[in-house]
Amino acid sequence: MKKYFNLFDLKQKVNYKTEVLSGLTVALALVPEAVAFALLAGLPPLTGLYAAFVMGIVTAILGGRPGMISGATGAVAVVFLGLITALKEMNPGITMDQIIQYVFATVILAGIIQVIAGLLKLGKLMRLVPQPVIFGFVNGLAIIIFSSQIGQFTTDSTDPNAPWMSGSQLYMFLGLVILAMLIIWGLPKLTKAIPAGLVAILAVFGIVYFFDIETSTVGDIASVKGGFPPITVPTIPITWDTFMLILPYSAVVAGVGLIESLLTLNIIDEITQTRGRGNKEAVAQGTANVLSGFFSGFGGCAMLGQSLINISSGSRARLSAIVAAIMLLVFVMFGSSLIEQLPMAALTGLMIMVAVGTFEWASLRTFNKMPKSDIIVMVAVTVITVILHNLALAVLIGVIISALVFAWDNAQRIRARKRFDDNGVKYYEIYGPLFFGSVSVFNDKFDVENDPDEIVIDFEESRVVDMSAIEALNSVTEKYLKQGKVVHLKHLSQDCKQLLKNADKIIDVNIIEDPTYKVVTDDL
Repeated sequence: MKKYFNLFDLKQKVNYKTEVLSGLTVALALVPEAVAFALLAGLPPLTGLYAAFVMGIVTAILGGRPGMISGATGAVAVVFLGLITALKEMNPGITMDQIIQYVFATVILAGIIQVIAGLLKLGKLMRLVPQPVIFGFVNGLAIIIFSSQIGQFTTDSTDPNAPWMSGSQLYMFLGLVILAMLIIWGLPKLTKAIPAGLVAILAVFGIVYFFDIETSTVGDIASVKGGFPPITVPTIPITWDTFMLILPYSAVVAGVGLIESLLTLNIIDEITQTRGRGNKEAVAQGTANVLSGFFSGFGGCAMLGQSLINISSGSRARLSAIVAAIMLLVFVMFGSSLIEQLPMAALTGLMIMVAVGTFEWASLRTFNKMPKSDIIVMVAVTVITVILHNLALAVLIGVIISALVFAWDNAQRIRARKRFDDNGVKYYEIYGPLFFGSVSVFNDKFDVENDPDEIVIDFEESRVVDMSAIEALNSVTEKYLKQGKVVHLKHLSQDCKQLLKNADKIIDVNIIEDPTYKVVTDDL
């Protein structure tokens, strides 16, 4: 039997052993998270488990990033928490079954939005996300993953008001967590034949089982017993008001899902030194969310933590994600009694190590080397991610701050070198981009009253970027014309000339002169 076989990716070699074991490890870690996220949103645990299965299997087959894991996520769950709160305020007598129908409809609409985004190839917009924003996103997510495990050190992790563990109960739980972490940290130094995460889970389970140690298990959170995801068609009023009610939440779910998925894709790309397909992933995420809504799940997106578990276990292909999704469903349908006995200490140790591995420690070492603006952006995104648990908002704010800083920096860089030729013509040689942020500085460069009768504004080292820049050019030329002086605009780039030509109906361009092209006048 050959060791490698191509599955779904003809160019990707698949190692059966590594992929299957990685998938099993991920499946074990997916169960408590899916349950926890469902409870976070106030939904039944099975809606999270079904979402994890559907999201996982569909994106594993159709996605643009082999090895990436998708499932029910906290970022999406938080959005539904807001929807549920709004529904209860509008109709205090609404039942949970009715609320779930709205959730399913919201997921389906969010999936449609994501498919449209993928078909329109909007995945390329991720290129606009600067590195400090990615650092902040990753660091914030690592802190969230770590902080979400703190609740496991209480007597009831499902109750936010439960008291902390103490005495022997605390020492035993902490010891098991540390043991799992040590195995995950140390085993790869000895061998990578078996995923360290799986060994840690099995080792802690064996110790608890054979020594009859009393500690919290997955079953203490909620039951994971169920059947195959039932097909559901949301039964909600088909009205404009209903559409407008769920649309904002659908848009946020779609945005959060795409941002988290595409950022995860980029991070996995960097780790594996390969390149995923963002637009294909967007379509896959949308398709998965649509199907999740029809198969009793609350949807989700890519999961950075689980993806890192998968990649660190050696997976590089689709098979591991397929195995993870299938095994998750097997656990729900046939192995719930066994899965419910898994010690939460093992899974807590696994997720803490994921948090440690997720955090970009290198970003801390570059504090003295990075520009202050980049540090502010990185810290701001991290703080917003941690406080609001809103990854989409955090990334959006980071991009806006970075864009404003970029605009400010470039606005200060425009320069004008002045000289006279032998005929007394004054030259203004412009350096730096001319755009809305720099037009004020640009206008201050000219001495209209004292300049000679003929001047040349040379853009060989500059670029006219937007309509504000065109208006600035128009303003300058008008001032010189009122003084009876001639203005020549030289070395305008081709796209700049196109921009000026397109704007000729609202802006009176005087003279455009270029050494390569013919003179462009208002008649053109």
